[in-house]
Amino acid sequence: MNFGIAPAHFHLLLNHFPTVAFTVALGLLICAVIGKSEEVQRASMVILFLIAVLAIPTYVSGNAAEAALHITENVYQAKISAHESAAFVALIFMEITGFLAWLGLWQARLLKHIGTWCTPVLLLSSIVTFALMANAANIGGDIRHPEIVTSWTDSPSGTPAGPLPAAAVRKFVTSRLWVWPTCETLHFIGLCLLFTVVLIVNLRMLGMAKSMSSESLYQLLPFGMVGFALNLITGMIFFVSKPDQYVVGFAFGWKMMFVLLGGLNVLYFLLSDKPWSVGKDDDAPLSVKLAAATAIIAWVGVLFWGHMLPFIGDAF
Repeated sequence: MNFGIAPAHFHLLLNHFPTVAFTVALGLLICAVIGKSEEVQRASMVILFLIAVLAIPTYVSGNAAEAALHITENVYQAKISAHESAAFVALIFMEITGFLAWLGLWQARLLKHIGTWCTPVLLLSSIVTFALMANAANIGGDIRHPEIVTSWTDSPSGTPAGPLPAAAVRKFVTSRLWVWPTCETLHFIGLCLLFTVVLIVNLRMLGMAKSMSSESLYQLLPFGMVGFALNLITGMIFFVSKPDQYVVGFAFGWKMMFVLLGGLNVLYFLLSDKPWSVGKDDDAPLSVKLAAATAIIAWVGVLFWGHMLPFIGDAF
């Protein structure tokens, strides 16, 4: 299987969704602030979280799209590098915004209303993120449309002006021997934290440890999200530092598919009342059990394909 072509098409399919959907989410959030509607704000927060999940495979598939272009001209390489770095910064802020949206939705169930901190913080973060995403999308559009670009570089060699964050991270990681193993350690800690919460919550929904109440399980969710954040941060450091080793083979593509499935599953447990209405010694409804089984399958899939990376496609 040639993994270099499919992810390139995958990137072309996905790259418009974050910008367009984020515009919708930001518009809903502004309308919610003006109309003082918690329902509309919840809808915008759901979309923001979904975009944050979708932005991960959108970004990582970009390197496969670059490899498929086979471009040798310096000016195009400069544009691709600038697009990569702009997308990298936008991704950071998108994930922060998505985490804030998730935290607001999680807290809203406890407080029975959206926290007072959530609206201004989320609005500010969304505006900054939208500007960064629009900039990344604009630069990406220039790569295959040179007719709309008059002057793109400051030098004949095609070197873009200004710092390139992705290149700076790559240089920092590859030039220091301690960074990679440190990130590997943090990645393993985050994975253990995430997977522990996934197993405790979902095995209870499947009928084990019925003495545990759903209210107590709900308190564990932020710990799982912290574990996911650790995995995401360190995983992006790995990817940005040595992207070529991830676009070879198909293991990384499958891992991203299971990450998407896991993200959608998280949203179900965040929005549905059924899992959290299960009392002590009660059986969860069939729909909740199916969602719980899906969650375990999804994160086992992430774990499995992550461990397959060194054995499929000569990664690492």
